[in-house]
Amino acid sequence: MNEPSVLDYVKSKIFFWRGYVVEIPPPGVDSAFVDEPGTRFDVSTSDVPTSDAAALPRPDVMSWPGWWVMLPLLLALAAQRALEPPTRSILLGMSFYLLAAGFLLWGSLRGRVTLPAAPAQPETSDPMTVRPLGMWISIVFGLLAFLAFGGNRFTQINLLLWLISLAAFFYAFWYLPPDAPTLREKLRTIFERFKSNGIIFSPWSLLVLAVFALSAFYRFYQLDRVPPEMFSDHAEKLYDVADVLAGKYSIFFPRNTGREAFQMYLTAAMSLIFNTDLSFLSLKLGTAFAGLFTLPFIYLLGKEVASRRAGLLAMAFAGIAYWPNVIARVALRFALYPFFAAPTLYFLVRGLRRGSRNDFLLAGLFLGLGLHGYSPFRFVPFVVLAAVGVYLLHKRPRAQRRQAIWGLILLVFVSLLIFAPLLRYALSDMPGFTYRTMTRMSEVEQPFPEPVWQIFTQNLWAALTMFFWDDGEIWVHSVTHRPALGMVSAALFALGGLMLTVRYLRRRNWLDLFWLISIPLLMMPSILSLAFPDENPSLNRTGAALIPVFLIVGMTLDGFLNQLERSSRVPARGQWLVWGVGILLLGGSCAQNFDLVFNQYRENFARSSWNTSELGAVIRQFADTIGDEDSAWVVPYPHWVDTRLVGMRADVPLRDYALWPDQIADTLDNPLAKLFLYKLEDTDTRDMLETIYPNGAVQLYDSAIEGKDFYIYFVPPEQ
Repeated sequence: MNEPSVLDYVKSKIFFWRGYVVEIPPPGVDSAFVDEPGTRFDVSTSDVPTSDAAALPRPDVMSWPGWWVMLPLLLALAAQRALEPPTRSILLGMSFYLLAAGFLLWGSLRGRVTLPAAPAQPETSDPMTVRPLGMWISIVFGLLAFLAFGGNRFTQINLLLWLISLAAFFYAFWYLPPDAPTLREKLRTIFERFKSNGIIFSPWSLLVLAVFALSAFYRFYQLDRVPPEMFSDHAEKLYDVADVLAGKYSIFFPRNTGREAFQMYLTAAMSLIFNTDLSFLSLKLGTAFAGLFTLPFIYLLGKEVASRRAGLLAMAFAGIAYWPNVIARVALRFALYPFFAAPTLYFLVRGLRRGSRNDFLLAGLFLGLGLHGYSPFRFVPFVVLAAVGVYLLHKRPRAQRRQAIWGLILLVFVSLLIFAPLLRYALSDMPGFTYRTMTRMSEVEQPFPEPVWQIFTQNLWAALTMFFWDDGEIWVHSVTHRPALGMVSAALFALGGLMLTVRYLRRRNWLDLFWLISIPLLMMPSILSLAFPDENPSLNRTGAALIPVFLIVGMTLDGFLNQLERSSRVPARGQWLVWGVGILLLGGSCAQNFDLVFNQYRENFARSSWNTSELGAVIRQFADTIGDEDSAWVVPYPHWVDTRLVGMRADVPLRDYALWPDQIADTLDNPLAKLFLYKLEDTDTRDMLETIYPNGAVQLYDSAIEGKDFYIYFVPPEQ
């Protein structure tokens, strides 16, 4: 028998991170030695003869292997609970987190707690072939399309040239193995299966659909009321959408410091499909769908790099979480950042793992589309380069390196081809194209308040700690000054980040390192707000970071559940334990996130925004009864409502209801009943109205939100 020596024991204690652990057995008990990394030398009572086993002491409760999972998890939950507002203690929270980290490290090094390993994938051998005809067609039509995109307009001609170029590019480089079935054969197989068996859903498929349905509930429940009000950015968006519906098909929308086009066309489609016109709901529907359809790629990503259960758990926690929910509900472009980043990362990682050029082509497709979505996505190309760089820095065969570089080249070219319309515009107006970004990264709008290195360091720290402590002060898309994650997700993410770090140090898997560095990289659009550091952290400019964050959450919980299942001596009892712990954690997270979105966020948003919906409702009621849409006005006042939004809330899109005080006298020629709305503090307007219309009547509108009351001045029609 090959027994460990004293030197082996000493080495295992010094180099503990290698997972090479030697345990000294109890007296009279022998154990076999297997010289493999990660082998644990331990003895259970099953290795001991019956007579000896009976003599050994019975294990107490703390000897149950599941405690290596439950104890760190309970301590981490207690730590995050201590960091939850309104009563929060950094000292208590850090103390519990340090204890959780200590127990987790000890359990991880003893092999008691592990993350799920990525499933093995067969490497494909890519002959790097190309169809020359398709490539030349793509080049010629791509250049013609690029020239035709001048004038910042999509036209039938340039769109046709562009689509031909894209189709030709994919035809030239899409790889079909010699034995791959044709599309007709695939469709025939699907039809025959459907004809013989119908549609069959496995229990797992039903579970995935149930989680997706739960996520849809969190995205669309009370969508018309949460958030309750629009603000000026929404007015700018709806004016751009109106241009699209009127036939003005811009590539880049310069209004309001410049915006990419995707949301405008998405909202126009929502208004036509759901018949919601130019409204807040049209904007919300588009971004809510974007938020919802980000989730399947999180599931697929988890399934690709860990297990299907890890992917399902990642999708479930991302589906109910308050962070992705509010950035999808606020009806601005924020949800487009993770919406395009998720498939980009999925196909990129899949392409690197499998050596599949088709996955690189699809990653380039979504990378190019994402550049038409939300300006923080412009940092994703650097994340792609980082992924390929990390992959190449790790030891691997030359053929795999060559395939990775070949795939990256294809990815770059297809993304540039899709980016071509915006690139054409940028070359003609680079200051306008980069203005919004440069106002945050440079001194274009205001000087840096402190040395740049100091601001960057502070921003980086604030962004990395926002998951557990403070998500910033921007009320538009957050419950301010609370953790960006719920209590359960934050605890799992903290433990998972530590386990991922330990696993990388022990095994040097490139994916572990990439997930760790991808989080700050995807948060850079917020971290690089150097001229306006108060805008960091922000949940919108860090939106794509939720992909690796919830992936780690899902992997961590899956690893814990696996260990709980293995630690039970009765398999059926282990299954019940896994289901119980999983449901308890997910249920608690559901309850907290529901409260965060539908109570705290809604109430905070209502207090912080102006009640244009109430002003619009008053005008709508006036127009439907005694008055007319054209005989009602809102008198502007500094830092009060955007009068364009009042028109949108009154179902009169594109009507600005502003009437300045010096224009009130011009309404004397209107014989109809008149309605003037003005701010509570605007005594000058009240005096002017009483002077011009002494027969008018004033009434205080008692708003549902404290501090948002306003005056209604009614003038009867002329007899």
